[in-house]
Amino acid sequence: MPEEFHRIRRLPPYVFAEVNKAKAAARSAGEDIIDLGMGNPDSPTPPHIVAKLVEAVQDPRTHRYSTSRGIPGLRRALATYYGNRFGVKLDPESEVIATLGSKEGLANLAAAITSPGDTILVPNPSYPIHQFGFIIAGASVRSVPATPDDDMLAALDRAVRHSVPKPTALIVNFPSNPTAYLADLNFYRKIVAFCRTHEIWVMSDLAYAEIYFGNEPPPSILQVDGAKDIAVEFTSLSKTYSMPGWRMGFAAGNPHLITALTRMKSYLDYGAFTPIQVAATAALTGPQDCVQAMRDLYRERRDVLVPGLRAAGWDMPMPDGSMFAWAPIPPRFAHMGSVAFSKLLLARAKVAVAPGIGFGEHGDGHVRIALVENNHRLRQALRNIRTFLATDNAPPAETVLQGATS
Repeated sequence: MPEEFHRIRRLPPYVFAEVNKAKAAARSAGEDIIDLGMGNPDSPTPPHIVAKLVEAVQDPRTHRYSTSRGIPGLRRALATYYGNRFGVKLDPESEVIATLGSKEGLANLAAAITSPGDTILVPNPSYPIHQFGFIIAGASVRSVPATPDDDMLAALDRAVRHSVPKPTALIVNFPSNPTAYLADLNFYRKIVAFCRTHEIWVMSDLAYAEIYFGNEPPPSILQVDGAKDIAVEFTSLSKTYSMPGWRMGFAAGNPHLITALTRMKSYLDYGAFTPIQVAATAALTGPQDCVQAMRDLYRERRDVLVPGLRAAGWDMPMPDGSMFAWAPIPPRFAHMGSVAFSKLLLARAKVAVAPGIGFGEHGDGHVRIALVENNHRLRQALRNIRTFLATDNAPPAETVLQGATS
């Protein structure tokens, strides 16, 4: 009997597990670890959304099987959101489907549209499901730059000319996890024009659409004329309304892709628990001051963390969106790589971050820092990191490598 199954063999060891194991061991030893590793919102879900869940769950009829497409009211609410926020008209019957978070939708659409050996274009670094959803489905992934600029466009052109077989799909994700890059509408126009010309599907991950810190909100790719000919977009309530554990997301756009995802999901699930869908409808259609409050909260935390780290000697860019800082490893530690540096930061500063290599090999020079602790805890993390950077010298490369693999 084989020790591993075919699809499992295609998945590398989960690199976050090393840091998580070290974090668990430190906490078991009684150490106070400030966890900035996982993008897990710490704010409570707004009360009116929770109240709607409680109200809905009192009706025993909601305890029965739901529908994998999402209840009609929820799909209409998402279509209304797109109309109000982006000026995009969607048909709730043919262009919208509810998903169990955006991650599930991405993975199931990848399974629905992928044939073994297909070439898929994925930014590197990017959120792991962007790559591994297609790898699990049997595709080959070709990396392209993660920056929304001419470098990505040039890489797409090379991929079309030199990939065998020709690419069939492209992932884009702005505001980006982990890099926090934002794209403008002009960039999306270029993406749509290129992919329509070369008959490439586009899957846009817009999970962080409402976490932005400038005056201009991030656009949707569906705002581009002709985008719905080739594109589908995934959104999520997890970050916008602090509902990560509720697992509520959506796909919207090209009817052919929505139909493919609908058919796939019809074999796999009955949709989210109906009271969750009712509460999600209330989130989209109810008062939106909670969204601004969430945005203000992350901006305030960003403005504590990033300047504080810069003052401590850790230079990094100021993110314009998302709930993350994408931090280059300080130069004297750069030889260590992101896993070993993350473990060292945990051991010496008692701060957990996510190693950049977990998002692709081109992320290994960075760590991702999530804004998921209050300002008091962030300032405590800054004090710990400041002391660490002022007193700690990077160990020799061979020592780090031995420690990282032990």
